[in-house]
Amino acid sequence: MAKIKVKQLKSSIKRPENQKRTLEALGLKKIGQVVEHDDTPSIVGMINKVKHLVSIVEA
Repeated sequence: MAKIKVKQLKSSIKRPENQKRTLEALGLKKIGQVVEHDDTPSIVGMINKVKHLVSIVEA
């Protein structure tokens, strides 16, 4: 299965609670942190919800 690397670019301060929880679910806690996930529809959906806060790199 393909892998996706997700990097947090912006802070979650002053964001709606659902976006903060989505970042936590992706495993992102700090700006600049990179996590790797499988390319599944649920992960892609979470990334789309916070796409203005993260960048995506296919690994």
